[in-house]
Amino acid sequence: MCRSDVKQAVLAKNDDLAASLREDLALKGVTVVNLLSSPGSGKTELLGRVLARAVERGVPVAALTADLATENDAVRLARSGAPVRQLLTDGLCHLEARQVRGHLEGWLPEDTAVLFVENVGNLVCPASYDLGETLRIVLMAVTEGEDKPLKYPTAFGSAHLVVITKTDLAEAAGFDEAAFRANVQRVNPGVEIVRSCARTGDGSDTLLEHALAARDTAPPHRPPLAPHPHGHHHPASAPAS
Repeated sequence: MCRSDVKQAVLAKNDDLAASLREDLALKGVTVVNLLSSPGSGKTELLGRVLARAVERGVPVAALTADLATENDAVRLARSGAPVRQLLTDGLCHLEARQVRGHLEGWLPEDTAVLFVENVGNLVCPASYDLGETLRIVLMAVTEGEDKPLKYPTAFGSAHLVVITKTDLAEAAGFDEAAFRANVQRVNPGVEIVRSCARTGDGSDTLLEHALAARDTAPPHRPPLAPHPHGHHHPASAPAS
């Protein structure tokens, strides 16, 4: 069996597990939101803001955060008052559905409405793995470059929502937002793009509303590279622009 065949077999197994996890959690009234980004995008700080807003509003949320080492992010997120658990991947550069299921057993509070999964900081491998999510959000800081959607088409092409982070640094970074938005639309036509700033909290309410809307109905946007809801894997690359 060649390497590509092995990879497809691994992805197919993961997708079947993800579909099963999604169905099981749906029966319990839990919606999963998968957050993807590069390292340093600010997604942990922004997620902490979202969790804190949910707690303030009495929305039962929880978070599973993944890293190769340390429990630093779990400690930061727990300050929100929401239940948080750290998942250490032991060097693996992405999460898989089996890891998510294993860490939820015996831990996830029964009344949870939304589970946020903070994926490993990486826009390559995590983009290929369905985690049983209903909503996939890809975040990018203004310091990362407007062409990033073209460099990582699978990640951006599988997003139900795209978030621009650290917008308070946009002017200093010389960020061309119009170019970024155009590049996102080339790989994922019609996807909504939200601006955020973890320092001020801008965008946190919007993200929470998107998560709650995904709990009640399917995301209105169907990305071209979205995981199939019944476990069939999406294409490995984005369509040509």
